[in-house]
Amino acid sequence: MTATELEVQSLVARARQVLEQRRGRREQLQEQLARLRKSLAERQRDRQLYGQVAALLRTVAEHARRDAREQVEMLVTDALRYVFGPHLEFQVVTQERAGRSEAEFYVVSSYGTHRVQTRPQDARGGGVVDVVSLALRAALLLLARPPLAGPMVLDEPAKHVSEEYIARVASFLKETSSSFGRQVIMVTHNQHLAQTGDKAYLVEMKEGVSRVRELAVSLT
Repeated sequence: MTATELEVQSLVARARQVLEQRRGRREQLQEQLARLRKSLAERQRDRQLYGQVAALLRTVAEHARRDAREQVEMLVTDALRYVFGPHLEFQVVTQERAGRSEAEFYVVSSYGTHRVQTRPQDARGGGVVDVVSLALRAALLLLARPPLAGPMVLDEPAKHVSEEYIARVASFLKETSSSFGRQVIMVTHNQHLAQTGDKAYLVEMKEGVSRVRELAVSLT
């Protein structure tokens, strides 16, 4: 092989290497874009939920609004404390703006005598946001007038809650379903949450066909 042929061969090898690196980088960017789009969709769903609760508080009379606000605060606070401990509290701050009542939502963390108030999305980790959203959905179903019928449908609840707390979320869901007499239908990849149900089904893709089979669950 001549020197020229060796040089060409080296250039081709280098070009292939650069191409593979760029393909890898493109795949990384595509995965990052997909994650960002998914996160954006989640935040939009949370924002829609907060808007629904705020709308609920706007539609009731003043005295009923106070009662509804207190019930929302109590239910979400109970959920946060059930999962994460007694140092968390949920607050709804309502105020009149341009002749209409507006609601803002906060998580208050207590560290001894020091209290820190943040918006749910700015609170400790994504797990707090997930539990707040979960409890707000339960509150919305409980307080809506006229009452909202049907099950509570959840798509990947508590996906950002760490393994340390996920068993408590599963227990909270079980208690909520039992206390409110509301069926919960949930899509999840989390085994702890799947085991919470009275029935659990696994959906998996094989050779381009979705197959469903029932899973054994613990009924304790």
